[in-house]
Amino acid sequence: MLYRHGTRKFLTKIKGYKQFGYFCLMKVLRRIFDFYLDASIHVAFAVISLIWVTRLTLNISFENHLGWFLFFSSIACYNFIKYGVEAEKYILVVNRYHRGIQLFSFFCVPFALYHAYFLNFDTFLGIAVLLVLVAVYALPILPVSKNLRSWGGIKIFVVALVWSGTTVVLPILSSKTFFSWDAGVETFQRFLFILVLMVPFEIRDLAYDAPDLKTLPQRYGVTNTKILGALLTLVFFFTTFLKDEISIGELTSKGLIFLFLGVVMYMTKRNQSKYYASFFIESISILWWALLEAFLQTN
Repeated sequence: MLYRHGTRKFLTKIKGYKQFGYFCLMKVLRRIFDFYLDASIHVAFAVISLIWVTRLTLNISFENHLGWFLFFSSIACYNFIKYGVEAEKYILVVNRYHRGIQLFSFFCVPFALYHAYFLNFDTFLGIAVLLVLVAVYALPILPVSKNLRSWGGIKIFVVALVWSGTTVVLPILSSKTFFSWDAGVETFQRFLFILVLMVPFEIRDLAYDAPDLKTLPQRYGVTNTKILGALLTLVFFFTTFLKDEISIGELTSKGLIFLFLGVVMYMTKRNQSKYYASFFIESISILWWALLEAFLQTN
C-alpha cells in the first residue's frame, strides 16, 4: 500500500511538472508571437506577399533586392509610425518591451540601406514619392493639422495609396517595364483591396479614436461602413475583367479572395478578438499569394 501510494504521488508530481512545463512553453510561444505581430514582422511578410502577387499577375521580374529592402524598411517604418511619431518618444523609450521593438527596428535599418544600394534610379524616385506621403501621414508637418493620420476621413485612403504604390508601382519600376493598362488596373485593384482590409481596423479602433477624427465608422456607423467595404469588394473583383490579359489562376485566386473578403465584412464587429485584425486580416495578403502560386502551378 505504501509502495502504491508513493508511486501515485510520484506520478502526480511528474504530471504536475509536465503541465507546468507546457504552461511555460505556451507562455514563451505567446510572447514570441506577440513580438512577431507588435514588431510589424507580419506586416512585412504581407508586403512581400503582395509584391509577389504583382510579379505573378503582371508576369514581370524585378530585383530581389527590392523584396529585401521592402521587408526591412516596412518593419522600421511601421514601428516608427506606431510607437514613435514624436522623435523624443522614440529615442527615449521607457517601456522595456517597446525598447526591444525599437532595437529590432534599428537593427533592420542597415539591412534596408544595404539592399537599397542595388536599386535602380526609377525605383529610388518611386520610393522618394512614397516617403513624402509617409512623412506627411505620420509627422506633424502640416500647418492646419498635426498630420494626415489625424484626418480620420482620408487616413485610410493615404494608407491604401502608399500600399498600392509600394506593392505594384515599385515592382514595375524595378522591372524597367512599361506601365501598361493592366498595371493600372492592378494598381487600382490593390488600392481597393487595402481599403477593404482597413475596414476591420477602423471598426476596431472606434474604442480608441477621438471623436473629432471623423473616421468612416464614426461618420456612417459600423453597419454602413461594412456595406461600403462589401461594395468595394465587388468592384475589386469585377474590375479584373477590364484587363487585357487574364490567366485562369489570377481569376480563380481573386475570386476566392473576393469571397473571403465578403465573409470578413460580414464577420467584422466592434468587439474583436486580440488577433482578429492584427493577424488574421493581415494574413489575407499572404493567403492571396499562396493561392495564386498554387493555381498558376496547376495550370
